[in-house]
Amino acid sequence: MNLIEPILADAAAVAAIRRDIHAHPELCFQEERTADVIAKALTDWGIPIHRGMGKTGVVGIVKNGNSPRAVGLRADIDALPMTEHNTFAHASRYAGKMHACGHDGHTAMLLAAAKHLSRHRNFDGTVYLVFQPAEEGGGGAREMIKDGLFDKFPMEAMFGVHNWPGMKVGAFGVNPGAMMASSNEFNITIRGRGAHAAMPHLGIDPVPVACQMVMAFQTIITRNRRPIDPGVISVTMIHGGEATNVVPDMCQIRGTVRTFSMETLDMIEARMG
Repeated sequence: MNLIEPILADAAAVAAIRRDIHAHPELCFQEERTADVIAKALTDWGIPIHRGMGKTGVVGIVKNGNSPRAVGLRADIDALPMTEHNTFAHASRYAGKMHACGHDGHTAMLLAAAKHLSRHRNFDGTVYLVFQPAEEGGGGAREMIKDGLFDKFPMEAMFGVHNWPGMKVGAFGVNPGAMMASSNEFNITIRGRGAHAAMPHLGIDPVPVACQMVMAFQTIITRNRRPIDPGVISVTMIHGGEATNVVPDMCQIRGTVRTFSMETLDMIEARMG
């Protein structure tokens, strides 16, 4: 891997930006401080910016030459609603919020690219630097497009990368066609009728219903989906009951469905229903 000397020279400064963003995580459409950090850095480097697209999104513009051609470089900027248990100095300062998916790194990487491109404009055309909010379930890309991202900043292609901790340092993974699956959340509430645990026949217990549904969901993947069509159903949360001696009147199942095609997604949704 050929490392670029000016970027290497800025490595410590880029790492400091990443750690600052990591210490101050913000959830989808709440990325006000993060957007401020991005906007200040781009402005300090003489890069024109456009703010407020997709609520908290930031777009930087680096031009050179006369070509009308343009591409976009994209990074996501939001964090996840998780509690961080790390103890290093730049651990999250906000309870229940954490950059657990690496968007702090993506943001810092794009800022590093922005600085390098603004100082070494050995290209003819325009590079749009797209800092997208609300990737984690908020539809931030959709909101930026609704606000006219591609109307205001027409581009031939957009490029993005995602960190992957399991890969060797300096290695990149590429794949023809789809590489990262869609993520779709489901939230199911099963309503029964509460009763004393010693007299369950007087109630309608939603817990065994929930258990049967979880097992039935697996047959969608193994018996309804074509084996060559990727699809995953993950039940990640089951909530029900408040006491050990009471049959609850409600149970909740939550999780995600991931696919590479709308056809597979629609089939799974219909079968789950």
